[in-house]
Amino acid sequence: MTTFWSLWITIITLGTIAGIAAMLVWCSKDKMGVEEGEDMGHEYDGIREINNPLPKWWSYMFWGTIIFGLLYLFLYPGLGNYKGFLGWQSSNQTVRSVEESKLAIAKAQEELRLDQYAKELDDAQAKFGETFKTLAYDESGNNLRPITEIAADSEAIKVGQRLFIQNCAQCHGSDARGQLGYPNLTDNAWLYGGEAETIKTTIMEGRQGVMPAWIDSLGKDGVREVTTYVLGMSGRKVNAKEAAAGKQRFVVCAACHGTDGKGNPAFGAPDLTDNTWLYGGSRRAVEATITHGRLGVMPAWKDILGEDKVQLISAYVWGLGNDTDK
Repeated sequence: MTTFWSLWITIITLGTIAGIAAMLVWCSKDKMGVEEGEDMGHEYDGIREINNPLPKWWSYMFWGTIIFGLLYLFLYPGLGNYKGFLGWQSSNQTVRSVEESKLAIAKAQEELRLDQYAKELDDAQAKFGETFKTLAYDESGNNLRPITEIAADSEAIKVGQRLFIQNCAQCHGSDARGQLGYPNLTDNAWLYGGEAETIKTTIMEGRQGVMPAWIDSLGKDGVREVTTYVLGMSGRKVNAKEAAAGKQRFVVCAACHGTDGKGNPAFGAPDLTDNTWLYGGSRRAVEATITHGRLGVMPAWKDILGEDKVQLISAYVWGLGNDTDK
């Protein structure tokens, strides 16, 4: 934060508290010119105004909140760039990568600084770390249990579900049904494959799906014709002549989606025949995808969660579309 904005925040904060204190002092003094407890001469609907002072308990409580506020601002960061007497911080706000975050947390722990995020990570690891390992690894503690085996373990799946909600629900939803631009994980329509180990690879390493923009190559008419052909592939009623023209142009798309339009998991190219649309299946949405392209990024979680937690989440996700009782 620049010096200007630091001073701006400090002045406004302390000025507001000072103004409230001054108002409280002013209201505590009798300026009415009438003896305390006497009638003020005002009446409304049978109710008369009496010159009574502010209740003592109310004034003391208000002064207490002012003192508490000043003490809090002295002990903790809240006045611009001031770090607070205790040196507490919620987290290191300067990090730009997972690696920098880990180094910052380790340094905070080494220097015994009051970094709340680092403390919570320590507490969580101490409390739950052994549980994650017990559920993810076999009895020897050296080998990870198969994902399909974990998926049949009700206790492990409960933990996997909680981890999913904490880390994955922001994009895929708490019910894992996704939203526009984020895949539904319950419908068995997998971009990169739905096998247990493939799901784990996706979570561990992340994915980056690129659909190039075709407006410059196809032109507006070409985009419209390919859109018509693609919609027809999924069973829609379309203009046959326009679809035939689109089929001829679809050759540029076949490299990824296949000549039959059924996609290719190696590229993350979706099946265009199943009526499952990541970015919407309306004509307008499909045409926008072909025109402008799409860029989908699934972050890598191996450095954030670790392999034991990823193993549990993978089992939960795999179990959403598979009968684990078999």
